[in-house]
Amino acid sequence: MQNDFERIERSAAARRRAVRTVTYILLTVWALIVLFPFYWMILSSLKSYSAYNGEYIPRFFTLSPTLENYAEAFTAVPLARYFTNTLIFTLATTAVMLAVTIPAAFAFSRLEFRGKNLLFTLFLSLMMIPNELVIITNFVTITDLELRNTFLGLILPSVTSVFYIYLLKENFEQIPNELYRAAKVDGTSDLKYLLKVMLPICRPTVITITILKVIECWNSYVWPRLITDNEAYFLVSNGIQSIRENGFGRENIPAMMAAVVVISVPLIILFLIFRKKIMAGVLRGGTKG
Repeated sequence: MQNDFERIERSAAARRRAVRTVTYILLTVWALIVLFPFYWMILSSLKSYSAYNGEYIPRFFTLSPTLENYAEAFTAVPLARYFTNTLIFTLATTAVMLAVTIPAAFAFSRLEFRGKNLLFTLFLSLMMIPNELVIITNFVTITDLELRNTFLGLILPSVTSVFYIYLLKENFEQIPNELYRAAKVDGTSDLKYLLKVMLPICRPTVITITILKVIECWNSYVWPRLITDNEAYFLVSNGIQSIRENGFGRENIPAMMAAVVVISVPLIILFLIFRKKIMAGVLRGGTKG
């Protein structure tokens, strides 16, 4: 009897090891597939123009890396200006978004007013509207206000997000109501309770929506491309098209890859630094109880 039990245990352990091995193999293969474009982008940016065009069969390594493509990326086109514009747009939009999203989430999670549930349901229904319709409406509005080719025109349509308000509201509702009632008995204002109690407790989620908004702004392409035709207001995302058409030409792929690497590095570093907080914030915001 004991021998049969041991055989069953060994068989189960062998199955678990086999499943774990297959899982790791599949994850490794998937990781290689996902990471290969980034590797190829960096590799191409380190090859000289002549070396890249002289490869009839693509090589997956180079013995003579060069940084001349990165120098050209900043001299052939105003890449530094694109970076500055994107930084202004990203910081301003994220700051205003937090100033709008945090009070809205607090109001829906803690304050009681007539029609709150109906209003929030209608608010969530906005997520069902296709982005193309919103872009058209925003374009007409910004054009009528004569805000094209301005930072204000770039920033205004991106200062709020239904999803971020919902995510933060769900996080706020996990804080016991007893804390809020006790604070009100002590004479604490709603603003002070929000700043001193709720935000410190929900810091991971606040950091998460902040980072996600920064990534969203940095990668924004359609709206900046639509609302700006003056190169002085180009962002790095729509500046790539200008780089391709007016900077290096369509043939200088290594220089274009160098520009893309420079544009991508800040977001990669940001994600690597805050990846744990992002995951914690999403899990915390999506779990009730």
